[in-house]
Amino acid sequence: MSFNEKVKSFGMTNMLIETDLDNIEKRFDIRLREDNISSSDSKDIEETYFPQFEAELRKEAAYMSRNYELFYCLEKTIRNQISELLKDTNGENWWNDTVVPQHIVGEVKKRIQRERESGITPRSLEPLDYTNFGELGEIIKTNWNIFASVFNNMKAVEKVMFNLNTLRNPIAHCSMLAEDENLRLELSLRDWFRLGE
Repeated sequence: MSFNEKVKSFGMTNMLIETDLDNIEKRFDIRLREDNISSSDSKDIEETYFPQFEAELRKEAAYMSRNYELFYCLEKTIRNQISELLKDTNGENWWNDTVVPQHIVGEVKKRIQRERESGITPRSLEPLDYTNFGELGEIIKTNWNIFASVFNNMKAVEKVMFNLNTLRNPIAHCSMLAEDENLRLELSLRDWFRLGE
């Protein structure tokens, strides 16, 4: 085989491997290659604009990205747990002021309306996604007769939710978490999952 044929063969093999990797990533919903994470538009943004930020700021962002990812997963998990349990108990249309405190239902209606009036894409079709962390804790407390089957102690749930809400603010508002607060986040995460033991 000539050198040119070897190069062509190498290129074709590489393309076949990339196609196989793409299929595996889609099938198992995983990322195997860094270059598959973002679109060409976001690559352009990263190459054009990202380097213009100070190196220290980029370093902070990378450091905080793990905390954001962790909190995002935890908050979505908590919302899903609440929603599923209330749906199982009260049916598909569980969101009403007999299950959710009336003032929370009212606040959520206002938030949804404000979002509609702003002209941005709605964040969700689910009213629960418009609640803040403190309100999630209130919903659990109000429906403790249901949540007692999942969590072992109401005071412990209140404490963990309070800690998580406190930690959520710097993460959501682009502030650095001190090393102690990182540890507190990890402990609060463990505490949350321990509530069901």
